[in-house]
Amino acid sequence: MVKYQDGALDRTFAALSDPTRRALLTRLGARESVSVSELARPFVMSLPAIMKHLDVLSDAGLVARSKTGRTVSCRLTARPMEQAMAWLDRYQRFWSDRLDRLAAFVEQDSWPNPPLPPPSPDRALRSNVVSMPRRRKSGPPGRLRKK
Repeated sequence: MVKYQDGALDRTFAALSDPTRRALLTRLGARESVSVSELARPFVMSLPAIMKHLDVLSDAGLVARSKTGRTVSCRLTARPMEQAMAWLDRYQRFWSDRLDRLAAFVEQDSWPNPPLPPPSPDRALRSNVVSMPRRRKSGPPGRLRKK
């Protein structure tokens, strides 16, 4: 078994696995810097819940927070996403190459397709399926017994 561990990549993909966190990143991508309260406005969850999601994003390095007075602002950071994209690109190239080779193999016209012989009417195909007797259906309800 190959033991490949990259903690930063694991944290990035774990952070991206949640739809709320992806939505937060989408909102952050629209502007340079957004306050936490403004970021949380469209979500139907508490501010502490949004803060927990932002903690996960911060731990992964996807979001940087800064505090000015009482306002906490968030902005995207690109480095972890660049590493994730490089990892994904490697596998995208791998699978594209494999699928291109498969398509070229399938498109080769080196195999003649011989016609299938017509079925002969005098010879029935034998089946290996064993017939089981059918269960009898129950009859009409009878008289009820009194105890």
